[in-house]
This record gives sequence, C-alpha cells and structure tokens, in this order.
Amino acid sequence: MNKLSYFIFFIFLLSCTNNNTTEKFQQKRDNIINIKNKIKEINVESVLIGGRTRLSTINNYLIIRDYKSFDNLIHIFDKSNFKYIASCIHKGEGPNEITNMGHIAINEDNHNLYITDHGKQKIFSYNIDSILINQSYQPHIKANINIELFPNEYHYINDTLSIGSVIKPTGHSGYDQYVAKWNITTGKIDLMNYSHPEIEKKRICIAISSENKIYAESYYHHDLITICDFNGDLLYNIYGPQWNSKKTNKVLYYSNIVFCKDNIIASSSFGRDNFSKEFYPTSLIIFNKNGDYIKTLETGYKIEDFCYDKDNNRVIMCLNDDIQFAYFELNDLI
Repeated sequence: MNKLSYFIFFIFLLSCTNNNTTEKFQQKRDNIINIKNKIKEINVESVLIGGRTRLSTINNYLIIRDYKSFDNLIHIFDKSNFKYIASCIHKGEGPNEITNMGHIAINEDNHNLYITDHGKQKIFSYNIDSILINQSYQPHIKANINIELFPNEYHYINDTLSIGSVIKPTGHSGYDQYVAKWNITTGKIDLMNYSHPEIEKKRICIAISSENKIYAESYYHHDLITICDFNGDLLYNIYGPQWNSKKTNKVLYYSNIVFCKDNIIASSSFGRDNFSKEFYPTSLIIFNKNGDYIKTLETGYKIEDFCYDKDNNRVIMCLNDDIQFAYFELNDLI
C-alpha cells in the first residue's frame, strides 16, 4: 500500500471514529428499575388544583401552574415539606392579571417569575417574595412578544442570555419550532447552528445545564435526544431503539427533559399512540451528560410533568392517575 493509500485509509478511520462519537445508537435500554414503592404522595387537599398542571421550583418554593383554573393560576408550596402557602395571580384581563398563561421562566437570583401572557403578548415579571406579602402587588413588563417569532419555552440565564425553543407561525394554525438564544432585554433572537437534518417537523422540549454550558432537546415524535453546546454546535445525537425520521404526530416518545446535576432525565412513552389514553409516559430514562444510557426508572404512574429539586435531590411529579402529585428521592437511584 503506497503512502497516498495509507493517508486515505487513515482519514477514513478518523471520520468513522468521529461519527461514532457524535452519533450514538442505543438498541438496548434494559436496565429497568421499578420504583413505585419509593414514590410518595404530596397532599394538596387544602387547595383545589385542575387537571392540567406544570411544575417549577424557585428558591424554597414549589410552583404549580394551573392551566385550567378559572381563578388563581399559581399555587405556591414549601418545597421541603410541601406545606401549602398561597394561591395567586388571577386569570383575567386586568392590569395585574394573566389572560392566557404560557411558559414560566425562573430567575433564582432575584426571586422572580417571568410569566408569558400570550393574550397580552407580553412577559410579566413577578417577584415571589412580594407576591406573598402584598395582595395588591402588580407585576412589571419584562418583555414584549413579537408574534412573528417568539420564545415558547426558555431557560433564563441572565438578562442578555436565555436559551430555549422559539415559535414561528406559518399560517392559521401551523408553526415551525427552533432552538435559539434570546436576549430578553433587547428582544434579539439568534437561531442555534445545529438542527437535525432528517427531522422535517420539529417538536421538542429543552433542558439547560448552565454548569456544563450544554442543552438537550428531546423530541416528541422521534426517538431522539440531541445535545449541543451553548453555541448551538452538535455534541451528540442519541438515537433510541425505535429511531426513524418519519414525519408524524401519531406517536409519542419524549414528553419532558431535565438536567439533574451531571445527568439527564427524560420521560418516555416509547412510541405509544399519541391519540389514545395510554400515551402518558410512566418511565423516566436516565442518561449521563454525554447521552450514554444509565437506567430506566419505571414509576407505575402516568406522568403529566416533572421537575428536579436540586436542594433536596428529588424528582417532583404531577400525575394523571390515582394520585395527583408525588415525589421520590434520588439519593440511592443515581
């Protein structure tokens, strides 16, 4: 073999190695642990909460968003013992009310909730401490929403950098979804560099790790998780056993994704029928920050949403099941 042939062969091997490092195909995810006996119910009998909820934590509080409420949209609990504290932020068109609540972003340092109101096309800033001590508290406008391209689900890092998904309407009811950097002060949006070339219709959830300066996208209708750095450059594509690039909304794979220290937790429905009663995920798949599979936690409950409580190292869930809210400790699981 001459020198040119050796060189070509070396380049071929190098390209194969790089591709295998970036593209990870996981055909077996069979380290399954049933944790139903570890799950503890959260009693919320002191307040009536609707059936469509989302969870966040901020400082010492657990925030439950009640999207079906006709009155108070936010319920606040002590996240250490789940003691009910207050309900607040009325639904309506008044100056201190929310017309059509969307995403809530968290500013831990300033104790602020940034609540998107799609009706008023604004993002309002609520200080959690002020809400609790002043019943007449009125928020201030943090940002205006550009209806041609606006943040849908984002993670606030500072006033010049948020990362999340943005929506671009394409017609009466259609839209395209992208991952982007957003300057909440100026409104400037910069789309990230990488988007999977085989996905025609992108529907995703986003998780952010500020410590590692990476983000992860989980796909609703594809067995795929993508991990990129804060510049939007691809680090890993994580393909599950049922991966294909077919355009469809009839099946559901990943519903939510969060970072848990140096790990990733994603809820998975494993491609079940998205239009049946069985579409809810019951399993949480755990990966390391590089996307390598670690284990699957089978909860035995239909998971509506979940969040990670870093101070108490536990997962808090809202469920569409016999119990509405629950949690489990992670200390002996990861």
